[in-house]
Amino acid sequence: MDDGRLEGHSGGLRAALADYRARWPGEAGMVERFHALLGEGAHAFARGRLAGHFTASSWLVAADGARTLLTHHRKLGLWLQLGGHADGDTELPRAALKEAQEESGLPGLRLAGRAIFDLDRHWIPEHKGVPAHWHYDVRYVVRAGAVEAFVVSDESHALAWRDIAALARDESADASVRRMAQKWIG
Repeated sequence: MDDGRLEGHSGGLRAALADYRARWPGEAGMVERFHALLGEGAHAFARGRLAGHFTASSWLVAADGARTLLTHHRKLGLWLQLGGHADGDTELPRAALKEAQEESGLPGLRLAGRAIFDLDRHWIPEHKGVPAHWHYDVRYVVRAGAVEAFVVSDESHALAWRDIAALARDESADASVRRMAQKWIG
């Protein structure tokens, strides 16, 4: 990847992080962690950076705005949003949309803008020889079209449409999923 492409996209991510911080001032410390990683350049977008790397996820919302599609993640055994590694792509909104398409099989998905919806830094345990490491997950809203018949990928045990208002109150849900549900209905 040439430095010009990285600079353009990292500048866009830098601006998006500043916008996120302005909207969620209570998350300033989290934003600073993401800024620090961004300062490392293109290497921060590759899964080979085992100290931690950027990932991109989707808060995939049904056309009615009341439900989100979650995956029962095969490796982690948790119900989570769709997403994954950027694999060197510094354009994280594009990576998030691609992951949503690949993991759901839904046609007609679209980004609902380039604003960051949520940030989450979470620990990934060792798996099949890959050492434990941090994921710096940048999350975007993706909207589904009229077709809601998904296809379960190899990365999931199952997929399910879940009521967002119920998720916001569900204390058994993953904390970051509950936080996103609360942001959505808030």
